[in-house]
Amino acid sequence: MSVRGLTALSLAILGAAPIGAQTNGTSTIGAPTSTTQASGNRASGAQAPSAADGGIAPFSAHYDADWKTINIGTSDLELKPDVQPGRYIYTWTITARGIFRLYRDKVTQKSWLSIDSDHARPEKYYAEDGSATLNLDFDWNNGRARGTSETKPVELILKDGTQDVLSIQVEVMLDLKNGTMPKTFQIIDKDEVKEFLYAREGTAKIKTALGLLDTVIVSSQRAGNNRILRMWFAPSLGFVPVQAERSRDGKLEFAMRIKSLKR
Repeated sequence: MSVRGLTALSLAILGAAPIGAQTNGTSTIGAPTSTTQASGNRASGAQAPSAADGGIAPFSAHYDADWKTINIGTSDLELKPDVQPGRYIYTWTITARGIFRLYRDKVTQKSWLSIDSDHARPEKYYAEDGSATLNLDFDWNNGRARGTSETKPVELILKDGTQDVLSIQVEVMLDLKNGTMPKTFQIIDKDEVKEFLYAREGTAKIKTALGLLDTVIVSSQRAGNNRILRMWFAPSLGFVPVQAERSRDGKLEFAMRIKSLKR
């Protein structure tokens, strides 16, 4: 998988997108979900956060990763504080399992970001997939993102609110917490800034390895693109994503489902 494939997969898995069935504000999208009316259970030690800066609390989440109906490995998300107050490091790792290790053993991405006024602002982004790498530095004072993509120089104009493919997830979590999610986001995908459409589709109570959880469903896609990502965020867990499904033409391609959560 090239860095272009890597970042496309990131956007598909970690973004969020519009369009989807909705009934009285409650969605029942996805075969693995359940709309049973029993109360949700919280994971042990995973209570909703109350970050001192009013932003987001650190966490570490472990997921199973499936391609269609086949388990291909695991996925891990970790948000941890950086040295300076209000700054964080967000890491996403996909580790292949079994025969899939012959194609790619591990893919790693990191976003160094700050949280100010309840919004995420990326400062640096790095992705590594075998020998392919992508490295970006965000110069907000001069409105530029600069770096390299597979040795090719990259320089892009930054607009307020521009995100990388990882920081966007933290921004969505914050926006859901504050009820302020916009309909579009500018996201850097490799060497381009692309506009993605976002929508809150409704709510669903789903069965997870952590128990029965109330979730908010967010979807995202590029305008005119038939590939859609849906993510299920759990308010009781500080809006940590507990499930993600990417589909094309209505057919499920890739899914992540949470197995454990630590704070």
